[in-house]
Amino acid sequence: MIKKSMKKVTIYTDGACSGNPGFGGFGAILRFGRIEKIIQGAHSNTTNNQMEMLAVIRALETLTESCEVAIYTDSQYVKNGITQWIQNWLLNNWKNSAKKSVKNKGLWQRMLTAIEKHKVSWHWVRGHAGNEYNEKADALATGAIDLLRKGKITEEIFTI
Repeated sequence: MIKKSMKKVTIYTDGACSGNPGFGGFGAILRFGRIEKIIQGAHSNTTNNQMEMLAVIRALETLTESCEVAIYTDSQYVKNGITQWIQNWLLNNWKNSAKKSVKNKGLWQRMLTAIEKHKVSWHWVRGHAGNEYNEKADALATGAIDLLRKGKITEEIFTI
């Protein structure tokens, strides 16, 4: 039996916050060949880190089958958290190196579930440095804040 190869998807994500905490938004662009899907959402009382995480989570949750996924984020918190820190958090019952509870545990757990069925590679890009798709994701994130404030979109509800 020939094993079907996984689709290759590229995802660019960004989160934004007006006040920290405050109104926040996220945006993501999913690319598969010439096909692009755009997602965005917002929350009225959140942090920038939470929106950065939710951008990745919601993008991965949008995929309907297992894929080879390249995620581009300008968040060192997200990239380092999922590629370096999380293993120790799991070993230490969600405590950080200072023996304090890990912030955003619920979102980290949701991210772990979201990446489970995919082969994911993580890439950091410098924010606001001219990367076309990072700039687009940023515009989606900040735009979501404006849409929420104007009542044009409803609030994205999530568990921290």
